[in-house]
Amino acid sequence: MAQPSDRDVERYTDHYFNRTKQVIGRFGDCKVTYAIFMRRPVVFAPRLALQWLEELGRSRNTSVELDLRYREGKWVGAGEPMMYITGSFFHLVDLETIFLQKLGPACVAAYNAYTMCADMPRSAFLAMDARHCAGQEMAEMMAYAASVGSARAKRKVGAIGFIGNATHATAHFFGREQGLGTMPHALIGYAGSTLRAAEMYHETYPGEGMTVLVDYFAKEISDSLEVCRRFPELAAKGMLSLRLDTTGGRYIEGLDPATSYSVLERFSPESIRGYRSEEELRYLVGTGVSAAAIFHLRAELDRAGFDKVKIVASSGFGPAKCRVMAEAKAPIDIVGSGSFLPSNWGETYATADIVEYDGQRRVKVGREFLHRGKPNGAATQPL
Repeated sequence: MAQPSDRDVERYTDHYFNRTKQVIGRFGDCKVTYAIFMRRPVVFAPRLALQWLEELGRSRNTSVELDLRYREGKWVGAGEPMMYITGSFFHLVDLETIFLQKLGPACVAAYNAYTMCADMPRSAFLAMDARHCAGQEMAEMMAYAASVGSARAKRKVGAIGFIGNATHATAHFFGREQGLGTMPHALIGYAGSTLRAAEMYHETYPGEGMTVLVDYFAKEISDSLEVCRRFPELAAKGMLSLRLDTTGGRYIEGLDPATSYSVLERFSPESIRGYRSEEELRYLVGTGVSAAAIFHLRAELDRAGFDKVKIVASSGFGPAKCRVMAEAKAPIDIVGSGSFLPSNWGETYATADIVEYDGQRRVKVGREFLHRGKPNGAATQPL
């Protein structure tokens, strides 16, 4: 994957770092220690940033000493130094811009992925973020972050977590050789019907499990049952999944505002008894893929004898929606989501400040909290 190499650093870094490097080259190098922190709680996901730093060190024939305050996947509080990096000022000064680009967004995405998986521990997750990323490098970063957040949720609450993602290139972060997925809406349009798309897919990939999109023609219930009846063996073996991705512009087949409330009154009455914000109500009884929609589809499948058919839910499943779905106990087997990506990019900004020059503690006034204290269990190591 193309990333800024040593010869490209000058072009991609903030120019005042290039100017500072020239000053240091003229007046003499010194040994400095950088403290790295973020202004919001995150889950520590430094691997890609540190690998890049190691590669640059090799190309420059220099090394740095890392004092990691946390291990990968650990919770880091707002303003707490994540790590200290010590080395040549001359060789580090122009790397700050790119290093921070590789660190901050990954930590926020890992935090989001963790909270989603922890809130819905019995649902599997599929990372479908690639189409929302700004290029290949970001796609790699986000897939890595999802794997870190997922691993934390597995450790902390026994969650199923992320079982894979949508692209081959980053499948290795989830212990796979290939990405997961069966069909997009485009295949349904090409086939002319939901059932025919399922038949075409099955003929092309016989013997495999299949996930069928059922919202293309606004007949989520009818098309779901038709597909199940066409493939009873797959349905009975749990190899058939139905994916709800209904647009927010309408209710799924068979529901409207009144019947959506009725569905939740039947299956999850506690979820609508207390105060709910407008956003929460939309997730519960609104248009699109609501909790009511998922309960409704599950009930119709079970009533028709297809209780082993799985439901895949997608469309806006970020931390807030996952939390509401968890509170409603919506029967979701798999969540397809790219919404662990940071929604407020300003929160992804990592910051670096030098706190020591040749061993002397010195930092700008107001950042004294960055001076080194006792470590939090992650050992100092060379890089």
